[in-house]
Amino acid sequence: MINRFLCAVLALLALTACANDPAPTEQMRLSEQAVTQARAVGADEQVPELVLAEDKLKRAQAAMAAEAFKEARVLAEQAELDARLAEARVVTAKSQEQLSELSKRINRLRRQLGDLQ
Repeated sequence: MINRFLCAVLALLALTACANDPAPTEQMRLSEQAVTQARAVGADEQVPELVLAEDKLKRAQAAMAAEAFKEARVLAEQAELDARLAEARVVTAKSQEQLSELSKRINRLRRQLGDLQ
């Protein structure tokens, strides 16, 4: 009897918790900001993670409009992470290009110094 009562109360609490999920406005702002930042460093449609981030952000916005706040929060969080990964990939690629260029310059200088000796 007590177990049934506890189960009923827990089920009711779970339903109430789902119904009271607040709108993830701050997470949406963070996700939009992450996508903007990824684009600012050079991510474009060629970066698959950015495409994913933008898709998830659009789906999160649709979920917000439908007041499916839990779904919107999850999608917005995923969009933020995808956008940050896209940004990291672009920054890493640019850093590797710069490192390669510096390495070429160093080798060229070494050859020039070797020719002088």
